[in-house]
Order: sequence, then structure tokens, then C-alpha cells
Amino acid sequence: MAWKRKISGGILATIGYLLSPLSWWNDAFVNIPLALLFAWLVSFLYPPGFTAGLILGYWLTNVLGLVLMHKGARKMLSEKPTVDRRRELLIDVIVSLVYTGVIVVLVRVEILKPFSGYFNSR
Repeated sequence: MAWKRKISGGILATIGYLLSPLSWWNDAFVNIPLALLFAWLVSFLYPPGFTAGLILGYWLTNVLGLVLMHKGARKMLSEKPTVDRRRELLIDVIVSLVYTGVIVVLVRVEILKPFSGYFNSR
């Protein structure tokens, strides 16, 4: 049954990697669309909350990715490798802040906007 544990851990780690800040190239295809969907749901309930919902949704996808990677790796590996966790955390926070800044700029120039904004724009 060790192979089942390794396969399920590998699947968790792969999904986590795709959501994490480590896969910066995948943000445009996974994290930002998920964050946009989350922001649309927030703006449906509270229209002024779109931007905050987008930022929160983006951060949540990144945090979820890191957690899933960690859980998947722990499930796959019997021994934890020694790594500099402070440095990795600092890099993750910096990358997330940069992407958050990009998202704020995209909202300000109205490239990303509430779902209803796509139908009302002229």
C-alpha cells in the first residue's frame, strides 16, 4: 500500500505546485481565473468587494497550493528533507506580493473587472 500513498501524495503535490507561487507561468491559466471566479462570487453578494475578493482569492489559491504541496510531499516521503524554510517563505511572500500588485494594476486599468462590467462596457 506504500505505492498508493506515494501516488496520492504525488497528485496532491502536483496540484499544489500548479496552485503555488512556484509555478508563476501557470498563474494566468489557473490562479487568476480561480481568483476571478471567487471575486465574481464576492461581487455578486457585495458588489464593491470585487477587488478585495480578487486579491483574497489569488492569495487563497497560492496558500492552498503551498499547503497541498507540503501535505503531498510529506505523504510521499518518509523522511523530511532539510531546507531553509525561512528563505522559501520569504520568496513565496515576495512573489505573491508582486503578483498581487499586477492584479491591482489590471483591475485599475479595467482589464479585469466584475462579471457585470463585461456586459456594460462600451
